[in-house]
Amino acid sequence: MELRHLKYFLKLAEELSFVRAADKLFISQPPLSRQIKELEIELGATLFERNNRRVILTDSGKFYQKEIRELLKNLEHINIQTKKISENQSGEFRIAYVSSTFSGDISKLIQFLSAQYPYVNFRLYEVPTIKQIAALEEGKIDFGIIRSPLHSPKIDSQLWFKDSFSLVFNKKLYDIQSEQEIENLSQTTFVFFNKEYAPQYYDNLVEICSKFGFTPKVVHESNNISSIIQLVKNGLGVSIVPTNILKTHVYPELGFVEIKSVPLFTDILLATPKDHHSEIAQTSIDFLKMK
Repeated sequence: MELRHLKYFLKLAEELSFVRAADKLFISQPPLSRQIKELEIELGATLFERNNRRVILTDSGKFYQKEIRELLKNLEHINIQTKKISENQSGEFRIAYVSSTFSGDISKLIQFLSAQYPYVNFRLYEVPTIKQIAALEEGKIDFGIIRSPLHSPKIDSQLWFKDSFSLVFNKKLYDIQSEQEIENLSQTTFVFFNKEYAPQYYDNLVEICSKFGFTPKVVHESNNISSIIQLVKNGLGVSIVPTNILKTHVYPELGFVEIKSVPLFTDILLATPKDHHSEIAQTSIDFLKMK
């Protein structure tokens, strides 16, 4: 028994006419009759009653029609899932993000993708932008959430959103009501990213502080935004962070003042290896850009 026997059977069961069924199958009537006869012989069952005037399904034929429809439906589902897995080598899809961009949206993305592609193993990594760029170029990750700038001919990217900057401080130690008061922080300890780890961030901090007339005293450094927030929360200094972080680091001890007078923003990019046409990556981009 071959797949074509089943398809021929279903078409004849649908048309109940050898002439019409053969026409829609793009074959002549004798081969169709022969294929149906071979199927009945192999099954040991009569599927159709036929005479010169009509063709009708027997009870066996009606049962067989129902079961084969379901079988082919399941086969189609298997083929679709196989294609989805094939589009992502080894059934694994690797997503990286920088710590300062992690939010509920990324968690929801993983939940959404897991439901859409149940046979794909999704892996989520926290990786700084510089290392992400190298990993994307080498094909070690499939999808990256990074901060600009991005200068690589091997990577495609789209803007997710533009993020402003905000001052974050411990409200028990500092009473800051407006951004103009930042100019009074020239002797204050700053907590920030290591310059080698996040050079663009560091340059942004220096540029913002210079607009308020001073160079920041960066005493404590960290490579993780959560650690920076914890250091500020514990009173070890103040920091200037992307405003989007407010969504995920809400503590009663912390105060935030958005810096609107300095037209400086950081672009959040959705990045993929160039010419790597992945359905999952495009689905990820579409999902995040709706948020």
